[in-house]
Amino acid sequence: MAHPYWPLFDLVVRTPRLELRFPTDEMCVELASIASPEMFPDGEIHFVSDWLSDPSPVRERKSMQWWWRQRANFSPEAWQLEMAVIVDGHPVGVQELNAEKFVVQRSVHTGSWLAASHQGHGLGTEMRAAILHLAFAGLGAHEALSGAFLDNVRSIRVSRRLGYEDNGQQMGLRAGSTQAVHQNFRMTRERFDQRRRADITIENLEPCLELFGLGPDLEPLVTSAAGGPADASP
Repeated sequence: MAHPYWPLFDLVVRTPRLELRFPTDEMCVELASIASPEMFPDGEIHFVSDWLSDPSPVRERKSMQWWWRQRANFSPEAWQLEMAVIVDGHPVGVQELNAEKFVVQRSVHTGSWLAASHQGHGLGTEMRAAILHLAFAGLGAHEALSGAFLDNVRSIRVSRRLGYEDNGQQMGLRAGSTQAVHQNFRMTRERFDQRRRADITIENLEPCLELFGLGPDLEPLVTSAAGGPADASP
């Protein structure tokens, strides 16, 4: 194992078209350089927070700080797994998987973005399929939740193409300031199993499981008095 102290760096989810990898600092720099408002051709910000509007290099600097925070705050109680989408050896976007109290609830949320130059080629569907495979086949999730503002047509199309069920609507804040209707989606374990692909593989997951609070059998690790994962043996 190349990274025994932070094994997520060795984690790979592979499909015929792309890879998902936990980004190194070098990958984070590349991702910061391609994240821009141009990823939304309709001119709307389709995120809850507006992190794209800062001028360069402020936007890129804040992006790097955000990446470092995700690593520092990763714990079995609440984790945000940000995977770089790798195509032809270079990162072209991000596919996120996050959860709170996962070992009890077995519920995850997904989110993503893709550089403008790589949109419209089916990569959004492929990268979501890859992270769902990690969630269900790799980590033993029972459900995966996602959502998008109603005018984010591409994201909604991906969810429906992959077999998510509509899961209600709610009012949300676009870019932290504008009210908009948010469509929610839910993927159950049963629906995932019905559509499970045989051409998606996961590499080097077992050394990472402790970071998610899981043992090799995907059962919760015994917790110590401090609330962290601990070995069950005396």
